[in-house]
Amino acid sequence: MTADNSRSLLIVEDDLALQKQIKWSMDRFETVVAGDRESALVQVRRYNPAVVTMDLGLPPDADSVSEGFKLLEQILAIDSDIKVIVLTGQNDQNHALRAVAMGAYDFFAKPFEPELLGLTVERAFRLFELQKENRRLREMHQPDALSGLITRDPEMLRICRMIERVASSTATVMLLGESGTGKEVLAQGLHQASPRRAAKFVAINCAAIPENLLESELFGYEKGAFTGAAKTTPGRIESAHKGTLMLDEIGDLPMSLQAKLLRFIQERSIERVGGRQEIPVDVRIVCATHQDLGALVKEGRFREDLYYRLAEIVINIPPLRSRVGDLALLAHAFARRFAQEQNRGSLGLSEDAVRAIEAHTWPGNVRELSSCIRRATIMADGNQISPADLGLKPVDDDGADNQFDLRAARDAAEKQTVLAALGRANGHIVRAAELLGISRPTLYDLMHRLGLK
Repeated sequence: MTADNSRSLLIVEDDLALQKQIKWSMDRFETVVAGDRESALVQVRRYNPAVVTMDLGLPPDADSVSEGFKLLEQILAIDSDIKVIVLTGQNDQNHALRAVAMGAYDFFAKPFEPELLGLTVERAFRLFELQKENRRLREMHQPDALSGLITRDPEMLRICRMIERVASSTATVMLLGESGTGKEVLAQGLHQASPRRAAKFVAINCAAIPENLLESELFGYEKGAFTGAAKTTPGRIESAHKGTLMLDEIGDLPMSLQAKLLRFIQERSIERVGGRQEIPVDVRIVCATHQDLGALVKEGRFREDLYYRLAEIVINIPPLRSRVGDLALLAHAFARRFAQEQNRGSLGLSEDAVRAIEAHTWPGNVRELSSCIRRATIMADGNQISPADLGLKPVDDDGADNQFDLRAARDAAEKQTVLAALGRANGHIVRAAELLGISRPTLYDLMHRLGLK
């Protein structure tokens, strides 16, 4: 079976004679077979088929459709693009309609003509390929909204996918994380990936503006509202109409303004300071803070009703020190960027500097790392940035490269995975091999090499 799943077909049928008949009639495709729900799921994960034909009546209760519907739901949960063709009896019209409502591509009544089923399968493959090509073309022409974020940490990549999923909604998003972790970069990415990208992204730091000025900064003011108000001025909320408003450090918003912000979120209209007119505003709110808002609510320093309005979707951003591989990745990227800015194209980080960077905790996260490398780029004398240029202590490299022993890491990971599969299969070798997607002899060889009995 090739890695390309565009011509792979899974046949799920417990009747061996019918299973062979379907497989024989579909010999132009790369076919795999399964006789029950568990083995079908194993085949889906192993081969990632483009099309599945399946009977609804599967063991252990072939007279019921419960196993079939459960399998259909699980297949589409693994990959919603898989085209599932349900095979039903002549009197199973209601079950067929239910399957299509759940996401099945089509249904076919038994007994069937192999040629007609083959045409339906062929159409399913064509639709799968067209959808795959459309996605590829969209990705080629659509700029990456999170292109400003540099990471290969699995948790950060998961957060990026979450940002892309929620971008099209109108839900209020709360970004939680330490200072300097990239909350504003994610907020801008959320805006760029949303239908509001053509309008403004407006950010305001609630902790950076004095309380007596923050209200007029947020809501605007009318001419003559206070001394110095020489003309009517829209606020940040009004300026973000049809766009996105980021309220940074929302935990520092004064209690007096929390009530007014809550009213705006509920009514979607504002009154400028000194004004009496209701001004409707359509804006998507993204807020961010490094504080524990739940604790502030318990202490009475943050309104509980406002908290629940803002926390429709909460995203916790991990600190830089816990992002696997990101320290060195970001350090090299910053060094290249700042070297170009300073016309020092040959300047780079020494091995000692990278080790010192990886050993440091970086309480200021990405912002601190960026500032540190910018300063070092300016101050470095030679062609390489040293730990001294960074203001960091050198790290003893004795045994420092042991963590990159790929063979040892691979053996440890394989051993852990094999043990987990054997546990799931209760020691049954054939079942464990199916879960791992390998043959039984391969599993025996692997167990022998890893010292497992």
